[in-house]
Amino acid sequence: MTTFRISPAVADAFPDALVAVVTATGLRGGEPWPATTAALEDLEQRLADTTWQPADETDPRIEAWHTAYRSFGTNPRRTRPSVDALGRRLAKKGGLPRINAAVDSYNAVSVRHGLPAGAFDLDHVTGDVEIRYADGGETFTPLGEPDAVENPRPGEVVYADTTDVLTRHWNHRDAHRTRVTRDSTHVAFILETLHATRDGHLVRTAADELRDLLAPHAAQVTVRYLGPGTDA
Repeated sequence: MTTFRISPAVADAFPDALVAVVTATGLRGGEPWPATTAALEDLEQRLADTTWQPADETDPRIEAWHTAYRSFGTNPRRTRPSVDALGRRLAKKGGLPRINAAVDSYNAVSVRHGLPAGAFDLDHVTGDVEIRYADGGETFTPLGEPDAVENPRPGEVVYADTTDVLTRHWNHRDAHRTRVTRDSTHVAFILETLHATRDGHLVRTAADELRDLLAPHAAQVTVRYLGPGTDA
């Protein structure tokens, strides 16, 4: 089983971080997911009715990530946290992208609760996964760009396994190698906050919602929580 952990240095810098790891096994991405379709359409309809808006950079949930990005040298208005970019796209276009059922599920939960989310196909992860500071010697191949190779800057927070970087700028963009497709069957989904004292209840609610979207289409779904000093 893949273990997720936060490095001591990152834990010291972000002592109130909380990450939900929702793991699905036996995932069946090729069948209809009506609850996910309904969740996406509900958000889009509420946006159109002006009864709801996605969180933007004035929201404390997003502002916290902007502050974190600046702390490790990333301009968050040029390289945005995933939930910030997704919410901006939704507000501008009126709809969320349709990628595949599993990705659409975590996108819906992410933007509903204003929490960054991502996922890794565990069949393509090597060893354990750590949220840590980059040393500058790692490589990263961005999602959708299989021939590109980037080098995270020293001090940038990344997700990394024993091969290379899985996510740059903590949660800006996932790697191509561990991308989730309709054929992925063993997937770890991530939901995050930097302020568990304030927003831990949102992470738990979001994790439960994601589990409920996944469960009808998986053999098993488990939820674990990762924080400073606690592996998942």
